[in-house]
Amino acid sequence: MTKTVLFVLASVLAGSATAADGPGDALAIMNKVAANTTEATEARRQYVYKQRVRAGLVRTTGPIRRRETREYTVVPQKTTTDKILVSFSGEYRDGKQMVPYTQPGVKDKGDQGDRELIQELVEALVNAKNSRDGIPHQLFPLGSEELRYYRFSLKGEADVHGRHTYDIVFEPADLQSLCIHVGGDEENPCHQWKGEVWIDTQEFQPVRIETQMAKGVPWGVRVFLGTNVRQLGFSINYERVAENVWFPAAYGTEFSLDVLWGYKRTITLSMESSGFQKTDADSTIRFDLQR
Repeated sequence: MTKTVLFVLASVLAGSATAADGPGDALAIMNKVAANTTEATEARRQYVYKQRVRAGLVRTTGPIRRRETREYTVVPQKTTTDKILVSFSGEYRDGKQMVPYTQPGVKDKGDQGDRELIQELVEALVNAKNSRDGIPHQLFPLGSEELRYYRFSLKGEADVHGRHTYDIVFEPADLQSLCIHVGGDEENPCHQWKGEVWIDTQEFQPVRIETQMAKGVPWGVRVFLGTNVRQLGFSINYERVAENVWFPAAYGTEFSLDVLWGYKRTITLSMESSGFQKTDADSTIRFDLQR
């Protein structure tokens, strides 16, 4: 079952597309955003912060099946992020009761598919390798290597979180029914998202992004493989911690997964980052994560 789940998620998150140009004004803004976020990488390395990750699985026709909360100390590196797990709590359903546990991925009396799925989701969507924030970069097409796969249009301007922004909508340049690569190969990411991004007009940094699948799972996959993913989308809000230094402060998703005509779950995942502190190579920062 778990391999089937990974196939579906990898199919959504991995694939290929062809390049196309976007409208001039919007694309020019997005190119400037890509350049600014790259230039700010070194400044981001001067900050450490704390992060809380919550994940849950709910049976679509019943109660919560499993949920977990993780607390991290986060130290950005040049191209990746080091995360130190400082606390963990979880619980799973056993009959009518929720049973607590204190270590992720350890075999218990709960549903094996739930246990494996929640662990894999956190690793894939929050602790992604080769990502500055642990968030898969292909979910939010802001990098210079991603822009050519999308069309961008300037919708207007709006105030978001107290910042004046450009409101830009985007869609794939080459719309496909479903990406077919398996395993989440980052060398062949899926460029099949549509959505909206709000860009700060002064510093050309993202303030908020919303994405969703550009096209649903095809009829053939739903019927012959008994698999469907519904309402898959992601949102992310950024926090300005210094001039031209922005971090993702809130990130999350909620979607439904049906596999093999029997396994049905609503999946929730959220990440909250806070307590940004500027430091240097010789400093030691300790966080009190008790609440």
